[in-house]
Amino acid sequence: MHKIVVLDGYTLNPGDLSWKELGAMGEVRIYDRTEAKDVIERIGDSDIVLTNKTLLRKETLEACPSIRYIGCMATGYNVIDVAAANAMGIVVTNIPAYGTEAVAQFTMALLLEITSRVGMHAEAVRQGQWSSCPDFCFWNAPLIELAGKTMGIIGFGAIGQSVARKAEAFGMEVLAYRRTPDTSLETEHCHMATMDEIYEKADVITLHCPLTAENEEMINKETIGRMKDGVILLNTGRGKLIREADLRDALNSGKVAGAGVDVASTEPISPDNPLLQAKNIWITPHIAWAPKETRQRLMDILIENIHAFLNGHPVNEVHG
Repeated sequence: MHKIVVLDGYTLNPGDLSWKELGAMGEVRIYDRTEAKDVIERIGDSDIVLTNKTLLRKETLEACPSIRYIGCMATGYNVIDVAAANAMGIVVTNIPAYGTEAVAQFTMALLLEITSRVGMHAEAVRQGQWSSCPDFCFWNAPLIELAGKTMGIIGFGAIGQSVARKAEAFGMEVLAYRRTPDTSLETEHCHMATMDEIYEKADVITLHCPLTAENEEMINKETIGRMKDGVILLNTGRGKLIREADLRDALNSGKVAGAGVDVASTEPISPDNPLLQAKNIWITPHIAWAPKETRQRLMDILIENIHAFLNGHPVNEVHG
């Protein structure tokens, strides 16, 4: 019988999904969270280990020789020393492309909040500002129409393409950057572009690229300086794509009119994160991926990945 351990299952399943199918595969132990000091003990003699954000470094893998399979319950798998796992003959898989529509939807939600200020005005009404208003309407911040504006999308994979379709539906023009340009993805209102063109021409810039050594802190004082005055920045990718102190300064100076970020350089966000001292920023706690439908899809792919491994034909395998 297979011994399966889930090291940090809470974010995937806080109680509204079922682990039943996992339980049918063997003896299962599920932990909501696991501290670093407890990882080796909790893995024990398990042969299947499932992790979301719990670190699995080389030393841990060497201390747990029974491991045959590691399933990352996310798309990003940098929490796992994949090279060490591969060298030890451990299969590692991830969950690709489960949250495309949810993340694209959330990106537009951030943009709409910045441009239409729905939350602010709904709260103002609750506070009585409309009841006491001498006019039939009021607004406490500038409202922005998206039609005719240009969106620059950096990272034009599945999520970026979904965001483009939604932006086009709002009447926006789209400039899209990907490392390998693909003109077959162009439409009447969406065109491939260089990074320089996006920096110079976009009214809204949204990040949907993976974090690499080459693009870490790609949004910084120098690149922001090349952008339009009053640009809007969105990030549902990775926090370290942005030099956060530089974005804070640009927001506070007004160079950047508004920003919406669902990620931070460290998560949970540090109390001294520079973005917490910025004005006109909307920071959400890495929830773009989290609708129930999306998490169920992740769970389904997780189960499929394990079945494929047990049948001798791993899918969604990753290598270091």
